[in-house]
Amino acid sequence: MSFIKSYKPYFKTIVDLSGPIIIGQVGIVLMGIADVVMIGKIDSTNLAASGVANSVYFLITILGIGTLTAISPLVAKAHSEEKSEACGALFRKGMLAAVFLSIFICTITFFLAENFHVFKQGEDITVLAKKFLNLLNLSTLPLLLFFAAKQFSDGLSYTKPSAIITIVALLLNIFLNWLWIYGNWGFEMYGLVGAGYATFTARIFMAIAMILYVFKKPQYKKYLHSKVTSANKYLFDIFRVGFPSGLQYFFEIGAFASAAIIIGWIGKNELAAHHIAISIASITYMIATGISAAGSIAVGDALGRRNRHDIIFSGKASLYLGTAFMFCSALMLVICNDFIVTNYVVDKQVATITTGLIYIAAMFQLSDGIQCVSLGVLRGIADTKIPTLITIVAYWGVGLPFGYYLTFKQNVGLYGIWYGLSLALTFSAVMLSIRFLKESKELSFEKMQ
Repeated sequence: MSFIKSYKPYFKTIVDLSGPIIIGQVGIVLMGIADVVMIGKIDSTNLAASGVANSVYFLITILGIGTLTAISPLVAKAHSEEKSEACGALFRKGMLAAVFLSIFICTITFFLAENFHVFKQGEDITVLAKKFLNLLNLSTLPLLLFFAAKQFSDGLSYTKPSAIITIVALLLNIFLNWLWIYGNWGFEMYGLVGAGYATFTARIFMAIAMILYVFKKPQYKKYLHSKVTSANKYLFDIFRVGFPSGLQYFFEIGAFASAAIIIGWIGKNELAAHHIAISIASITYMIATGISAAGSIAVGDALGRRNRHDIIFSGKASLYLGTAFMFCSALMLVICNDFIVTNYVVDKQVATITTGLIYIAAMFQLSDGIQCVSLGVLRGIADTKIPTLITIVAYWGVGLPFGYYLTFKQNVGLYGIWYGLSLALTFSAVMLSIRFLKESKELSFEKMQ
């Protein structure tokens, strides 16, 4: 049987699942990009402040988002086992987990905002970043409640609702940015603070809309009305599978956030260029996370059916699709580099630096996609502990030290940090993909509960 015939049904499943997820993921990223583009029209100080505040915020918040990603494969597994009561328990405990995680994240973020001087940014950047970070912090609970409800729906293969809600929220965010950043229609010109108000409002809308949709639509009723004993077991399962996933994201995003802080020591223009290039690269990364999430759901479903063949082929199909997409993305970044930069920033010095960074981003696209999808399919078989250790070593044992060495010891400048991050992504991609191929073949169904 040919390669295409063997993988065609698996490719179709991953594409069908990932399409709406990707739209939703890109919508979330475009909210951040809209902020960057619209704030960038004020000045580079506001742009740098928004960038470093976002980096610090997502460094902490990604722990919550990553933990909640466990919900969709757990729901997919329970659904394939025809355990509707377990699906309902995972939804309820997922919402509770979102509340617990929000309290934890908001406490840490508030402390960091009040002590923002420890990041050693310029005084003008620090003042603006502190205000913006506090506003972002207010939106943490609605963001995680939306994400928990979304993961429940995705796990049941209803992936379109969250995508539609996210796109509407994106349009709302852009409109409110236009009103509050620039002071249109008689509103006061709030600048960067206006972007924070807009983000908070959009996330409130996302949470309310997603939760109402789940409670109102009939396809969810049999899960929501079913009861199960020992429901706290499912809260434990979410944290058991999810918290290591949260740490995986934390160490990856933490490496990029640390890179932003280090680059801030070099200069304001370098920091602005870094955040522009990262926001561009994040679009392709978020599409890869959509494929990763779809792979996680498909593998989780196959795990519930005890079907090793489908586990392996669903995982490989996800990796093939992720690799193909990121290869195309790398080509597009090279070909469209100048076009992208000229539409992002007017400052010529920042634009020149950004151009160089986008070439490096093109170079690490394949590695970024493979490591991202590998984490997803490993999550589908509930393998998260060893991948977390791989992530720690890749970013903090290999990437950042090498990047720091190039930047300050070899005087490569901010490009040295990016070369280090590229090495980390490559190391992670190789080790994680090998891990999935090995574990999927040796998986013992007898040990599953």
